Amino acid sequence: MADEQQAQASGPPEDWEEQQAEDEESSRMPFLAHLEELRQRLVRSAIAVGVCFIGTYIFKEELYAGLAKPLKAAMPPEAKLIYTAPAEAFFTYLKIALLAAIVLACPVIFYHLWKFISPGLYKHERKAVWPFVAISSVLFITGTVFCYAMVFPYAFQFFMSFATDDIVPMLSLKQYLSFSATLLFAFGVIFEMPLVLVFLGRLGVVSSGALKRKRKFAILIMFVAGAMFTPPDVVTQVMMAMPLIVLYEISIYLVMGTEKKRAQRQADEEAQWDDEDHQQAEMRDNEDG
Repeated sequence: MADEQQAQASGPPEDWEEQQAEDEESSRMPFLAHLEELRQRLVRSAIAVGVCFIGTYIFKEELYAGLAKPLKAAMPPEAKLIYTAPAEAFFTYLKIALLAAIVLACPVIFYHLWKFISPGLYKHERKAVWPFVAISSVLFITGTVFCYAMVFPYAFQFFMSFATDDIVPMLSLKQYLSFSATLLFAFGVIFEMPLVLVFLGRLGVVSSGALKRKRKFAILIMFVAGAMFTPPDVVTQVMMAMPLIVLYEISIYLVMGTEKKRAQRQADEEAQWDDEDHQQAEMRDNEDG
């Protein structure tokens, strides 16, 4: 006991500066290691997209026909899609194939995303890699399908409603692809909201109480996002905002469940610590006796 008190009372070791330098070096090395791991994850994700791109480019014409189907259904009979540059049609096919490849490779992308952030999680949370990959992929694909099947028809009907006998739409392939890709990815990312909020809830960044208190501000932001990413008509704005509101409410209940599990886990850990302290105290009493 006296030796411990003497050690606590003693000052820093003589090689304290050397130890501090080693600690600083060790703190820098993990950061560099994380950068290297990030590079490897990005490269592997890019390889997965490239492999999928080889397959999707084979079906480029079918993919283009499917992507343009909602627009052609709303266009006047005499209207056609055009391209204004020699290589525009070729690059349009490339971009459509790449878009489909990213969607197909999203499970691999989400897998490497999880493996990159998992070192900062608890051991039992790292095991949730496959549920994370499955849920995130399903949510992303669901968002894109919802946009294609529900938003595109109403959006294109709104735009084509301005066509008259004197005003005939002549849409560019490049502009149509840019518009549709932006909407598809916007809905795919937006539908990840429950997963993101649950993850932040596990980290303690957000709480269900805070989400409930900020609900009205969140709804306002959702309608603003609907106005930004959809055509300027009420129907499509509401069609984007309503799924966001539903996902937000679902996220609140999921975060509540996460908080309950975390509280139960902390209670179990505290009980285990109390048992260990009690056992150590009994052992000391026995030794003294």
